[in-house]
Amino acid sequence: MDWQTFLSKAGYRLSEPRKRIMKLMEMADKPLNPLAIHRLLREQGVHLGLVSVYRTLELFFSLGLISQVFQPDGLVGYLPVSFGHHHFIVCQNCHKAVEFLGSEDMQELIQRIHSETHYQVRDHLLQFYGLCPECQALLENGDIN
Repeated sequence: MDWQTFLSKAGYRLSEPRKRIMKLMEMADKPLNPLAIHRLLREQGVHLGLVSVYRTLELFFSLGLISQVFQPDGLVGYLPVSFGHHHFIVCQNCHKAVEFLGSEDMQELIQRIHSETHYQVRDHLLQFYGLCPECQALLENGDIN
């Protein structure tokens, strides 16, 4: 099911600002933070308030349509996600992020966490950092450190 159908079935209006924000995010190869989304929309001639951007991202996040991606520089950005269990790997040089399927074989770790802390694990965030193929090539050529 696509995000538009999902949003409609969840009882939310498919407003023009929501369409614009999701379309912008779908084209991004790097996580976008609210300020970047606001700036890019303005560059496209779309005058949407920053509060509306934040509210839309909050809605999309609460519905599981987007995921937070923590950048190596400490900023939090957002990317659309596939439905199901997934994680991201972020390039430490260019900040491009790629989604990959998650694994359900974390049960042993979750049990240990529960045993040691008595917390009930309800969700998790697992994210990796490394170098994308393009930045690996730059590193091999001595173009980056």
